[in-house]
Amino acid sequence: MATAKKAPAKKAPAKKAAPAKKVAAKKAAPAKKAAAKKAPAKKVAAKKAAPAKKVAAKKPAAKKAPAKKRVPNAAFMRPLTLSAALAAVVGDKPLPRTEIVRKLWIYIKSKGLQDKVNKRMINADEKLRAVLGKAQVSMFEMAGLIGKHVK
Repeated sequence: MATAKKAPAKKAPAKKAAPAKKVAAKKAAPAKKAAAKKAPAKKVAAKKAAPAKKVAAKKPAAKKAPAKKRVPNAAFMRPLTLSAALAAVVGDKPLPRTEIVRKLWIYIKSKGLQDKVNKRMINADEKLRAVLGKAQVSMFEMAGLIGKHVK
């Protein structure tokens, strides 16, 4: 960083020089450019070294603070009642949304309903068509389409 402050100081006197010295300054300019090209390499090395020290200093501080355990949201895990069409696929007991999606995937994999070429697409059979409403849906759409069949 100290070299960066010295470089502009050298350029300032060259601008204030008399017109006769401009020719000499132009000849010296390529040498300054070569020196300037070497200087950023030093700056980059200095910048890379400095954050590494800061990161090392932060790690002990992070170890002192105890990690908070993640608590699941009770509303997210609440059992939902299923429609008749969805109950035919995943079972008739009330289930949380996460379990509904998990059981749908078990059903899809057991029946081989994933598209062979594009695994993100699901080809619905008769039971799934009643739930999803389409012959083919993407796996991202599937979770949204389930919302119509749960209360």
